[in-house]
Amino acid sequence: MGTISLVAMGCIMVRQCHSNTCPVGVCTQNPKLREKFTGTPEKVLNLMSFVAEEVREILASLGARSIQEIIGRTDLLTQVSRGSEHLDDLDLNPLLSQADAGGFPRHCAVEGRNEVPETLDAEMIEDAAPALELGEKMQLAYNVRNTQRAIGAKLSSAITRKFGMDGLEPGQVTVRLRGTAGQSLGAFAVQGIKLEVFGDANDYAGKGLSGGTIVVRPLASSPLVSNQNTIVGNTVLYGATAGYFFAAGQAGERFCVRNSGAEAVVEGCGSNGCEYMTGGVAVILGPVGDNFGAGMTGGVAFVHDSDGTFEARVNPETLLWQRIETPYWEERVRRLVEMHVAATQSRFAERLLNAWRREVGRFWQVIPREMLDILEHPITAEAAGAERA
Repeated sequence: MGTISLVAMGCIMVRQCHSNTCPVGVCTQNPKLREKFTGTPEKVLNLMSFVAEEVREILASLGARSIQEIIGRTDLLTQVSRGSEHLDDLDLNPLLSQADAGGFPRHCAVEGRNEVPETLDAEMIEDAAPALELGEKMQLAYNVRNTQRAIGAKLSSAITRKFGMDGLEPGQVTVRLRGTAGQSLGAFAVQGIKLEVFGDANDYAGKGLSGGTIVVRPLASSPLVSNQNTIVGNTVLYGATAGYFFAAGQAGERFCVRNSGAEAVVEGCGSNGCEYMTGGVAVILGPVGDNFGAGMTGGVAFVHDSDGTFEARVNPETLLWQRIETPYWEERVRRLVEMHVAATQSRFAERLLNAWRREVGRFWQVIPREMLDILEHPITAEAAGAERA
């Protein structure tokens, strides 16, 4: 259903979604290519209307009025012969036998929605009423558990409905969380929200980040050395489009996967870092796992390689890497590290800044090969000199 919906909106299935070169503008961050997109909601509605019509025709041919009437009706199914004994040796009769329902309905008989407990966001939205109604600046604080997922998503929805995606100033509503945040912390968080976690966070933190700021840092009483311990889970910043992410510790695998605009600083990551990344900036102040940059087609990554292991882990087929050569990129990295220190109080990152003239030479700048000639700011000293001339 997902594929045919994409086709209805114009997808021609050239299968280069990962390369940022979609010729019909469905799957790309390139503004010129996105101008070619002709999809509309009406096209998907039209598709679904025809699907529903055909389903009704099939149901009518079976003598049924609804899907519910045929749920569990295995007597309506027959095994199709593939035309040869050696191809028809699989007996599907056990799957086609009727189960004894024991007088119970064969389908879900619950009327209405199966309600689930309200999330922490409901309390946050109530407490943030002055900010949501009048745009006041405020700070909230809560304890969190790893069963509380997608913290900040509903609050972001409330902000967007009232002020739009960028109607609030960054950090207008600061939410301080103490404990372990569940999956998808700050999912789709918009500008105006700043989530600070004193503890750690599970997988998918910053999924779809849309302008907000997320900070994850150890408790002040923690004896752990930040750059030697993992503080956020796998698949951080999946599909993020804007905003900032700072974590005083290492991230799991697939860090910044499909990131297309967010800027992030962590102190190490697992395998497949920056996988399928199409935009944004990733600064990694520590070792990375194998297959770094697989499928990366955009954005820029900076890896602090203190032990000399990076070149054995990077994906050489599609990436270029070099030391930082130009003032623009050095200043960009330093600024992000300074923001990281200010947000997380990381002693490790602070030591890097104090010895910056020495440590900057240990960074690798990584970009996709196809981006070399179209970067707004050159990465080589020669090109930067020619541009200034």
